[in-house]
Amino acid sequence: MDQLRDTLDILDRLISFPSVTGEGNLELAGFLANRLSECGAQVRMQLHPDGHQANLFATIGPETDGGIVLSGHTDVVPALEDGWISDPFEMRQEYGQAYGRGSCDMKGFIAAAVAMAPHFAELNLKRPLHFAFTYDEEVGCLGARQLVNEMREWDFRPSVAIIGEPTMMRIIEGHKGCCEYTTRFAGLEGHASNPGAGVNAVEYGARFISRLLQVGEELKARAPETSRFEPPHTTVQAGTISGGSARNVIAGQCEVEWEMRPVSSADYKFAREKMRLYCEEVLLPAMREVSPDADIMTEVIGEVDGLEPMSENEARDIVAELTGANGADLVAFGTEAGLFQSLGMSAVVCGPGSIEQAHKANEFVSLDQLQACLGMIEGLKRKLT
Repeated sequence: MDQLRDTLDILDRLISFPSVTGEGNLELAGFLANRLSECGAQVRMQLHPDGHQANLFATIGPETDGGIVLSGHTDVVPALEDGWISDPFEMRQEYGQAYGRGSCDMKGFIAAAVAMAPHFAELNLKRPLHFAFTYDEEVGCLGARQLVNEMREWDFRPSVAIIGEPTMMRIIEGHKGCCEYTTRFAGLEGHASNPGAGVNAVEYGARFISRLLQVGEELKARAPETSRFEPPHTTVQAGTISGGSARNVIAGQCEVEWEMRPVSSADYKFAREKMRLYCEEVLLPAMREVSPDADIMTEVIGEVDGLEPMSENEARDIVAELTGANGADLVAFGTEAGLFQSLGMSAVVCGPGSIEQAHKANEFVSLDQLQACLGMIEGLKRKLT
């Protein structure tokens, strides 16, 4: 019970920091850094270029290869929903549940991990335990992307990552990626009575969408035979198209918002390259034949790496042994797990609470779920000593 009490004390503090995505998390990160430093962890802070946000990476034990990472994001979505019956940024404990913004997504897991840190610090670990706490996951895993890029240059490489998103302590071994883009077409306006004298950006936007749909059909044929995703293949779709000013004016501007949900990094590269080549080799030459200033620009809104299910997965095997689970599932939502997998690490998602509570008024995590999470983390001692 002491571990649960410590977890709730830490969770109370974490909820009190309104670390809304994009608004800064330095106070929260500093609090976690102090807690981990006090028990002897080696702490690294990685600042965002704006100086208002930071990733934290801490290590208990030797900085050698083969460590296990406990990872969570510190940012939360705004608490703007109707229906909150108490301050979202003050923890309320009632009916065996801890309420507050971020309680399950995902400060509950972070609190449990930090509460257990002193117990690992007392051991002579042969294999290191790492803590990775990131910023701005909710808008494209921006902090984790920065952290992973830096980790590529380190002298040591962890081998296992456990991402504590709320799964009701189920093991999640796979999810699709989610990549969002806005492609803008700059044409040449003119009178509609002479279409050939201008560059109709809306028409080129429509041709872009037509090619995107063709690529989508090609991606269906690339679906792995053993895919457990639904649908089993990488999907693409155009969400919006807007442009032009009047029916009798050649449209000078157009904007297409589109997305892709890849089942593999190979599909991601395939689709992006197909669309890049179509723009550069087909659309742009035709546009610039009329107007040299015509252009096509694609803005990356967010790219969340998918987590590809692997036949051999040490992270899955470890968590299964610790939790007693006899299977692993896939989910529709995205996480930071795929970024750690891109480093060659095995990764799974497993944490306390339900995703059904995330991003809703009166978000909560049950004390039973926190206790189960503490049990899983404590079981790691057998894997590290």
